Amino acid sequence: MNYSGSPFIFMQIADQICERVLNGQYRSDVRIPSVRELSTEMEVNPNTVMRSFERLQQHGIIYNKRGIGYFISSEAREKVQDLRRFHFIEETLPSVFREMALLSIGIDELTKAYNAYLLTNKKESL
Repeated sequence: MNYSGSPFIFMQIADQICERVLNGQYRSDVRIPSVRELSTEMEVNPNTVMRSFERLQQHGIIYNKRGIGYFISSEAREKVQDLRRFHFIEETLPSVFREMALLSIGIDELTKAYNAYLLTNKKESL
């Protein structure tokens, strides 16, 4: 985790929790570490973790069972994918396309590189 850079620490923590949802480490309706546990693990102030939890709750990724803790919502995976997909299309792709135009990289070359990437990663996951 990069505490000195951007985005804000609470957003980095929320992103890390989302990453754990996507990779299956955090499953639906399973309790996640408490604010205090996570703040100790990540060596940050509990208020920072609480801001992350509030953000995740606003997006419907986690929910609170009062007195028990925070849990991953049943639609968390889909919500995280939707949020990331929106961010990728709206914020990441325009800079990729701008760079492609500057370097005269066509869609055919991009497709070829993407297919090679998929083949390489498929072999690594076997």
